[in-house]
Amino acid sequence: MDVVVARIGRPHGIKGELSVEVRTDDPEGRLGPGMTVQTDPVSAGPLTITSGRVHSGRLLLTFAGIADRSAAESLRGVLLVADVDPDELPDDPDEFYDHQLVGLAVHTVGGVHVGEIDEVLHLPGQDVLAVRRVDGDQRNDVLVPFVTELVPTVDIAGGRVVIDPPPGLLDDGTDGPVSGDERVD
Repeated sequence: MDVVVARIGRPHGIKGELSVEVRTDDPEGRLGPGMTVQTDPVSAGPLTITSGRVHSGRLLLTFAGIADRSAAESLRGVLLVADVDPDELPDDPDEFYDHQLVGLAVHTVGGVHVGEIDEVLHLPGQDVLAVRRVDGDQRNDVLVPFVTELVPTVDIAGGRVVIDPPPGLLDDGTDGPVSGDERVD
């Protein structure tokens, strides 16, 4: 199974160097010089990494055959993927592959069924779970920041996650404990 390990960003300089948004806990092992990585779309690769360095907190990579800014620009947005065993779990119990989360049922801490995870979005600030609501109406989908405070339980084996949404996140009265005096209509 292919797992996204990085997303190529914008070119850096004029010699083909590219910024990379890392999505793996092992960048040295998966994105080191000499490594050949597959791509999505497939037509962009495979790519062989020739060098890498960190500049201002961002990983910069160069690839064989990409020698100038124009060639680098053509790779913007390309995903770098690695083949992993679908049953393999990350070493850290608080890390998950996207394919392990997509499709899991989502319930509130109070037991209300909200829907299921439709997608994991990797945003600059943090990862976000896109939850397809029970009614299937896309306008009612909800985005839940994937942080421990809001997603205290991820049970892969049980096929569910538990969320503790702050007031207003679900906009339907199923989020957060609200007593009669605190509710504003």
